[in-house]
Amino acid sequence: MKLTLLPGNRVELLETGGEYFPALLAAIEAATQEIHLETYIFADDATGRSVADALLRAAARGVAVHLMVDGFGARDFPLGLGKELVAGGVRLLVYRPDVAPHHFRRTLRRLHRKLAVIDARIAFVGGINVIDDMDTPRQKPPRYDYAVVVEGPLLEEIHAAAKHLWHLVQWVNLQHRHVEPEHPLQPVKEPRGDTLAALVIRDNLAHRRDIEDAYLEAIANAREEVVIACAYFLPGWRFRRSLEEAAQRGVRIVVLLQGRVEYLLLHYAAQALHGALLKSGVRIFEYHRSFLHAKVAVVDDYWATVGSSNIDPFSLLLAREANVVVHDRNFATRLRRSLQQAMDGGAVEVKIADLNHRPLLTRCVSWLAYGMVRVLTGLSLYGTRRYQE
Repeated sequence: MKLTLLPGNRVELLETGGEYFPALLAAIEAATQEIHLETYIFADDATGRSVADALLRAAARGVAVHLMVDGFGARDFPLGLGKELVAGGVRLLVYRPDVAPHHFRRTLRRLHRKLAVIDARIAFVGGINVIDDMDTPRQKPPRYDYAVVVEGPLLEEIHAAAKHLWHLVQWVNLQHRHVEPEHPLQPVKEPRGDTLAALVIRDNLAHRRDIEDAYLEAIANAREEVVIACAYFLPGWRFRRSLEEAAQRGVRIVVLLQGRVEYLLLHYAAQALHGALLKSGVRIFEYHRSFLHAKVAVVDDYWATVGSSNIDPFSLLLAREANVVVHDRNFATRLRRSLQQAMDGGAVEVKIADLNHRPLLTRCVSWLAYGMVRVLTGLSLYGTRRYQE
């Protein structure tokens, strides 16, 4: 996959829901023609209600509002808050609503991307679900996450990606297609800044490895530093080898991970690889101050990415994801500074000595969890061309 970066964009970094939701709500309130919003989780809480109310107001003034949620992450939404939205004129689709045990392979193939496009003139891409940042059970709020707001030529690709998935899911669900307007909305492609940027998606057809390949290309070209912040970090062999080769040629590799336990399986599975990564020269920090949900990276203070994709088999091999890649020193420097502040103020570095002192039972659980993740991934991919490669 050859990454094509488009010039002339304005890309602004948004830190946590405290910056993201006011910007998103303002854009929705200003909408006059069309809204596309995709999210893995749409919670019925204070934040979810504020977004829902804004969507209802937009629909009431004649805006075509398209909302897509995941059938697992938002499984209670269609019969709850979703019913109110549909009654108010919002068009709702659920991605893979059947999550029954006998549909195991379908269950793990999720809509995990978080994307919004308003009037084809402004877009939001990142890792932030529609959920209250302060609602973090057993964790100290707020959630630590990022998104970007985009204006400029990249809107054409983001808008096309949102429309394509909407029509695809509509067809799969055998839903009635609304009549397209006589003059379809055209994305605003005029320059809005001077930033080079690209949309990188992952799906199960033409873009199965695009996000992973974008990472691998950046790591291969790194000369000074690679910093990755990721909630769930379980890289495959190609990714681990790329990091090891970069470390061997003198590149500083830093990985900031979630230190608190959310999903037991992924938490312990990721720990199984810590020893090999540390021995290869990778530095690992675990974030304990609050709940880390970020999926971002900075390479050489010039290349950066913000999006929904973790570095684990579920994101890189199974889910629909969306990241924005940015080539801009100012943007990368700001993101790098933010990550450094997080490490300085809320993270602890993992040392090999720490791993050696972990109880034998903990180490056994880690390897058992790692094996289970491998098995689950293999079962989900079995029989597909991707698995056979």
